[in-house]
Amino acid sequence: MPELDTVRVDAYAKLTLSLHITGTRADGYHELDATMVSVSEPHDTLIINRAERTSLTVTGPFAEDVPGDRSNLAWRAADECDLAVDIQLFKGIPSGAGLGGGSADAAAVLTALGADPTIAATLGADVPFCMRGGFALVRGIGDELERGENLALATVVATPPFSCSTAQVYRTWDELGGPRDDDNDLRLAAEDVEPRLVEFRRAVEAAAGAPALLAGSGSSYALVFEHVDEAERARDRIAAAVPGWVWLGSTAPHGVVVLP
Repeated sequence: MPELDTVRVDAYAKLTLSLHITGTRADGYHELDATMVSVSEPHDTLIINRAERTSLTVTGPFAEDVPGDRSNLAWRAADECDLAVDIQLFKGIPSGAGLGGGSADAAAVLTALGADPTIAATLGADVPFCMRGGFALVRGIGDELERGENLALATVVATPPFSCSTAQVYRTWDELGGPRDDDNDLRLAAEDVEPRLVEFRRAVEAAAGAPALLAGSGSSYALVFEHVDEAERARDRIAAAVPGWVWLGSTAPHGVVVLP
């Protein structure tokens, strides 16, 4: 752990700009060819202190149903570093929203503790990307990263008041025979698992006047704009048209930011 006894970090959400499934493995994992970017909103904040034994307290608007024990990826990240810490986790990223919140938290702990980045892949498919952040081409099961050009773009993320199970969406993709999509191969599977997504997506697109991208395996949809004023207007229209939460943010060159 760095010399300071306390480290405070922001963990940014992950946005999937494109996702194509290129194959399945014998262990059940799916091979991906995806483009991902870190976005400033929504984000989690973690305060990590040296301790005699590891503990985790979860607060914030999306704390409900987030485990505060060893099953949480943030706690598991500390265990992988073989360090005892107290973690105070403020959840600003909803669970089951396709935004990589749990992976972002694990990446934040690894960064705060100065861990070897190779540990990230042992914790989950999205953790390596969340630890690196920025724009990246992601292949394999999330463990093959190629850095892309960091573009300054405005983002709008809309999350409905219901979630999607990543495992169930992938199983449904298999059961449907592997449907393809121009942007995200999981869209049809996610909308089959949670039919309310269809109406939500259509309302988002109607309000924004532009196509929306499924974030990961859902349930969020997102739009990307070159100009922040366009994004602000879209955010306002979407927020008035759909239930749930709508964030205005921007792409970020890092997945984790250590705060002063």
